[in-house]
Amino acid sequence: MAFWDAWALTTEPATFAPNSKWSNKDMDVVPKYLRTWTAGDFVAYWLSDAANVATWNMASSMLAVGLSWRQVIPAIACGHFIIGIIITLNGTVGARLHTSFPVINRSSFGFYFSYFSVISRAILAMFWFGIQTTTGGECVYQMLKAIWPSIQHMPNHLPTTSNITTSAMMCYFLYWLIQLPLLLVPVHKIRYLFIVKSVLVPVCWISMFIWAIVKTKGVNGTGIFNEPARLHGSTATWAWFAALNSALGNFATLAVNIPDFTRFARSERAQYVQLAIIPIAFTFFAFIGITVTSCGYNLYGNVYLWDPLTLIDKWDNRAAAFFASFCFSLATVATNIGANSISCGSDLTALLPRYINIRRGQLICAIVGGWILCPWEILASAGGFLTFMGGYTIVLGPISAIMIVDYYLVHKGRIDVPALYQPHGRYRYTNGVNMRAVATLVVSIPINLPGLISSINPRIDAHSGAFPYNIAYLLGFVLAGGVYYIVSIAFPPTTTLTDELITGETDEKEWETSSGGKRDDSVILHVADAYDNS
Repeated sequence: MAFWDAWALTTEPATFAPNSKWSNKDMDVVPKYLRTWTAGDFVAYWLSDAANVATWNMASSMLAVGLSWRQVIPAIACGHFIIGIIITLNGTVGARLHTSFPVINRSSFGFYFSYFSVISRAILAMFWFGIQTTTGGECVYQMLKAIWPSIQHMPNHLPTTSNITTSAMMCYFLYWLIQLPLLLVPVHKIRYLFIVKSVLVPVCWISMFIWAIVKTKGVNGTGIFNEPARLHGSTATWAWFAALNSALGNFATLAVNIPDFTRFARSERAQYVQLAIIPIAFTFFAFIGITVTSCGYNLYGNVYLWDPLTLIDKWDNRAAAFFASFCFSLATVATNIGANSISCGSDLTALLPRYINIRRGQLICAIVGGWILCPWEILASAGGFLTFMGGYTIVLGPISAIMIVDYYLVHKGRIDVPALYQPHGRYRYTNGVNMRAVATLVVSIPINLPGLISSINPRIDAHSGAFPYNIAYLLGFVLAGGVYYIVSIAFPPTTTLTDELITGETDEKEWETSSGGKRDDSVILHVADAYDNS
């Protein structure tokens, strides 16, 4: 016990939870003096997330199946418009209640069943953290190559079975090490990193766009823009919907846990800008990726270089190569922190709040995702596993739908926030499980499993069962939303319904005091005791 006690968090008392076993400072409702994110910060956040390597090559798989660029761009725009709506709807909940995804999820899934969503999201975050870190390592390699070209000839002392070279491992470690201190920055302050990235990285992208246009004297007749669609009829329709689904799945994870960020919003309206900036930013940057790749087709031997780092590797201008690689490394680290690290830290905090806060959770994510999972091994030899993790949107879509329908249609926005922290409170449902959510998942997930299995192992022919997988996210979302609403109307969760929103922030507690914005612990303990005794 002495060992574990030494690691216990010595933070101020939990706001509404009966004791530190169920919450800590990072899980509590965000105090007013920390609600600092403005509309501009959310614009910077999404510009930061949009300008990354994944967005650059987003169109590659869509074009590869036979769609033309005129079909791909609308698919990307529509997909991000739809996911923008879902993100804004879930983000509004966080901005109103000022608490995190793991806590909000309890109102729809039940206090204990919410751990299913939390653990799922944490595992995904660790996995993608490692994958993004490998991309960051490639950025570092290009930066070092621009300074010391001799790194290309560094001897490899690792066996071929390790699936990584000595130089790649060195660059991976350097990037992981550079990224590590940024994980210690509090969430309400990390917005400054997004602001810096939202200025530097778009400048890099637009510069590459102008360079490509100038070098090829326009895009007319170049590569992609000169290729017609190779698919027609129903085949083209299904391929277009698959492209739409791919765009939707790009941020299916963040659509679930966006409250982790919007809870820091200065006002509910501050995060409404996401509805516009998400489709605009992602469509714009995807178009740049298509354009530069198309121009590169003519410049570098009629080969499509969808990886911008591969394109940069062919440049003779070392200064330009360094700047571009630096910008892509900045883009990757900001995306990794924003989309994976913070989310994982928040999820792990909910699992063991007595011992883990967001900072410790981020460090665990960095170690597990960065080293224990060996992401370079996954990328080299575990294609099926990679496909499975990418296909996990068949679960994330229903989770988002349940949360949205529960908040807006079932509870009509009237949530008892203090009860979200009570293991025996109104959101306990049946032994901590909302059976309506269980029934919804049982109905909405299996319909997409044949297509997922076939995508993991093409030798398994799912026949017509594979078609629903082309619209897996939309199908799962719509089906789950409809089923959950019907079940909730048929069997209303009467014990969880209230006549009004209960935030606990009226006369019950004061977040800001004359002493400079510290919590009044005596009031906090009074509120916690009152709910514990009830």
